[in-house]
Amino acid sequence: MKAFKVFSLLIVLTFIVISCNDDCPEDQGDDLISFPYNPESYTLDLPPHYPQMFIPNDNPFTKQGITLGRHLFYDPILSADSSMSCASCHLPSLAFADGKSVSRGIDGIAGTRSSMSLINVGFVQSGLFWDGRAKTLEEQALLPVEDPIELHHTWPQVVEKLKKHPSYPRMFREAFGITNRDQITKELAAKAIAQFERIIISKDSKFDRVEQNNDIYSDQELMGYGIFFDIDPDLPDGECAHCHNTPLATSDAFFNNGLNESTTLDGFPDLGRGKISGSKADNGKFRATTLRNIRYSAPYMHDGRFSTFDQVLEHYLSGGKSSPNKDALIGDINKNKLKPVHIEALKAFINTFEDTLFFSNPELQNPFN
Repeated sequence: MKAFKVFSLLIVLTFIVISCNDDCPEDQGDDLISFPYNPESYTLDLPPHYPQMFIPNDNPFTKQGITLGRHLFYDPILSADSSMSCASCHLPSLAFADGKSVSRGIDGIAGTRSSMSLINVGFVQSGLFWDGRAKTLEEQALLPVEDPIELHHTWPQVVEKLKKHPSYPRMFREAFGITNRDQITKELAAKAIAQFERIIISKDSKFDRVEQNNDIYSDQELMGYGIFFDIDPDLPDGECAHCHNTPLATSDAFFNNGLNESTTLDGFPDLGRGKISGSKADNGKFRATTLRNIRYSAPYMHDGRFSTFDQVLEHYLSGGKSSPNKDALIGDINKNKLKPVHIEALKAFINTFEDTLFFSNPELQNPFN
């Protein structure tokens, strides 16, 4: 009888082992200390004309943290129906935007704003998203998961899926030194995603090569340079560098660029920065986007109203629509009377911000492909 019981127990254990499919954790237990924790530091390779990036003391770069963040960024496990990931709205081939006027989440519900490019997002200090509502990338990474229009999930459910995953517990251990799968948290997941997003950097454009004395502008590009920065008294001022200063081709600020006409500060269809800051003076203001790889991130503006970059230029050349807090420089562009030859030169210079090496950077690609 005793031998029969032992035989029966072996059959049961064998069945359990066989039935454990790919969803079973690697170590079959909660304890993760058998996996090594030897985080390797990661140093950004920035050209000398670039600013230093602020890295939080509680979330330093590690190769393991970036690897975990890259997997989470591309993994649809973060969405309620496992159909979408962060990358669904931030595609590398589209300058980490999604090519849509407004983005849609897992339920097919349209949002109200276009997906912003994530190029050089790690340098932003005044707040993420079009309206600056998230102070840090760590805070920003938490929001799409529980947004009912985006990934429409809950973090407690996501964390449970991560705990049961065959690979993630070990990756969290290697990145953050946790000793038990129950120590996986949404905050650690957000830290990993933020580490990955900080390496989404464009720094190999013709503009960058010229800045490092490794290339020269054509005559047309040089004319555009003078118009962009207003450094040649014989050329009209394009008023571009105020909102798109270098080397990042953007500014860490919010502007009303004359998209909507309003007689009062309360008349904008989207209050933008004002809804976050609580200041009416900020109503209708939105973050200035980067011009790096701009032709890949169409459509343009916070609501994706312009499908081509020429339409963007036409808007600015018109002086924009009237409102109490429209940036005065928008009107000046119209007064400066740029001619077609100036417009073509300006476009030629803006094209020098194009960075094709950015698209082939293996550190930014989908790890599941």
